Amino acid sequence: MDKVFVLWHVRGLGDTDDEKLIGVYRTEADAKAAIKRLRNKPGFADFLDGFQIHAYELNRDQWTEGFVTTHG
Repeated sequence: MDKVFVLWHVRGLGDTDDEKLIGVYRTEADAKAAIKRLRNKPGFADFLDGFQIHAYELNRDQWTEGFVTTHG
């Protein structure tokens, strides 16, 4: 099974999240190396716990539930 590792940085802002897609990597080690490169950069250094790595299988649907739209 082929997969990739997606690195996000997520920071909660009240009732919303500030999400940044950092990159997509061939291995988990590559994603962790990216965190090491970014951890001292402005903003990231203040929110180190915001880094998230997620593994995704290739050629597979990741979101299969449908969705609804809500209005404030």
